[in-house]
Amino acid sequence: MIVGIGVDVVQVSRFRQQLERTPALRERLFVPAERELNIRSLAARFAAKEAVAKALGAPVGMNWQHCQVVVDAAGDPHVMVDGTVAEAATKKGVLFWHLSLSHDGDLATAMVVAER
Repeated sequence: MIVGIGVDVVQVSRFRQQLERTPALRERLFVPAERELNIRSLAARFAAKEAVAKALGAPVGMNWQHCQVVVDAAGDPHVMVDGTVAEAATKKGVLFWHLSLSHDGDLATAMVVAER
């Protein structure tokens, strides 16, 4: 059963400007393994984190570092949660996450389905 769906779109150039203006933002939003990725990948991961938040109903107190995108051996992206995001997911009964990432020109898009 679907618990929630979230979609987010990030303009890569605008996201780059935000990170340049506020360098601490990179540390606040991303775990160390994510921080060294190229800007398009970071924008897609941010879109995924936003989509996860939307799928959970935008829980108050969500720590952005408690949600990350990991890639398996085949190169497929997956949502991994812990801490505040895992707590919100548990309250909603989320057992599985489905994630799709896409890039086109200056846009990065993520779609997340939270399933029980």
